[in-house]
Amino acid sequence: MKISPLAPISFPAMPQIEGVKIATAAVGIKYKNRTDLMLAEFAAGTVVAGCFTKSKTCSANILWGREALEQGTARVLIVNSGNSNAFNGRSGEESVERIVNYTAQIFDCDNEEVYPCATGVIGAPLPDDKITSALSSLKNNLKTDIYEEAAKAIMTTDTYPKGCTKTAVIGEKDVKINGIAKGSGMIAPDMATMLSYIFTDANIEQEKLQKIFAKCVENSFNSITVDSDTSTSDTALIFATGKAENEIDDDLTDFKDKLQMVLLDLAHQIVKDGEGATKFVKITVTGAENNKAAKVIAMSIANSPLVKTAIAGEDANWGRIVMAVGKSGEEADRDAMSVSVGGVNIVTDGQLNPSYNEGDVTAHMKGQNIEILTDVGIDDGEATVWTCDLTHDYITINADYRS
Repeated sequence: MKISPLAPISFPAMPQIEGVKIATAAVGIKYKNRTDLMLAEFAAGTVVAGCFTKSKTCSANILWGREALEQGTARVLIVNSGNSNAFNGRSGEESVERIVNYTAQIFDCDNEEVYPCATGVIGAPLPDDKITSALSSLKNNLKTDIYEEAAKAIMTTDTYPKGCTKTAVIGEKDVKINGIAKGSGMIAPDMATMLSYIFTDANIEQEKLQKIFAKCVENSFNSITVDSDTSTSDTALIFATGKAENEIDDDLTDFKDKLQMVLLDLAHQIVKDGEGATKFVKITVTGAENNKAAKVIAMSIANSPLVKTAIAGEDANWGRIVMAVGKSGEEADRDAMSVSVGGVNIVTDGQLNPSYNEGDVTAHMKGQNIEILTDVGIDDGEATVWTCDLTHDYITINADYRS
């Protein structure tokens, strides 16, 4: 599979985080000649926060994760790619139970401190014996510096591994934040993304971490779409080992800001690796009834096949943007609306700008980064979301890959 033209030049150099060790393995769940299993072990006392899919047909792994998260600590994360363990009925739940039981025994921790995650084909039985038989080897091969290998092991139709790192300050201590993610198709998260895992040495209370993480997820992973399809397995988790030994501090502003940067960077990378994507699209809606309404309108534009194919074809067809606003179900004043693409004003007060030159927008559409701004003339609600274009390659990829 060819690498997305929007891919970053390289995977970032990521520092070691005390209290985090990682191992990967190739166990042949679906793929051949590549790793498909990742395990992370955390120091005792590590707290965890997370967000999961709101899909009504979620996987057995999601059901386990939601319950485990209630006690707030973690010792092991184990992720397989190639099989989502979704829609497997009671057998899927039994697979999770076996994985959790074996892992807890080998790593000497409570079952509720084990987080098993899965991504891949829906409805195929999970060969959990391939996972459990690899646990001892994984434990014996744990390392502190293989984040790129970890990101590769959780990929499905991704064309490149996704990672980001930042350093924040809490009190007078530097705190590291490393993140990895996977995602390319079936991206319209209603909680997080396909899979994303954040690792930090911050010393922070679990309740505060959950509150901060949920807000950062809403402004990043919950603000992207590739194809409007929400996965049965969407998971975002953050693990904080506390090894930075910073004082518990009410001023977490820098930590929040840096965490938001990491999540937003990963979210953008997922969009840029959207199946068949050739263009990265930023859509901002202003003048809505409230921020929630603005986001609904922005997502209506971002998910419109007609808008996305126009972008792919580099066609300055602004009428499709107006159409997508109208179908959103949110309030919009037709006679007060404005539309701009690439900073070029196309529509003013509900009609074509007399000085509009289509050539200016066409030139912008030929680039890889597209910006759309729409004001709907109601109030001061605003939101920004990100998407990609829709090309023939999306059909080719999804016709060839069973998900």
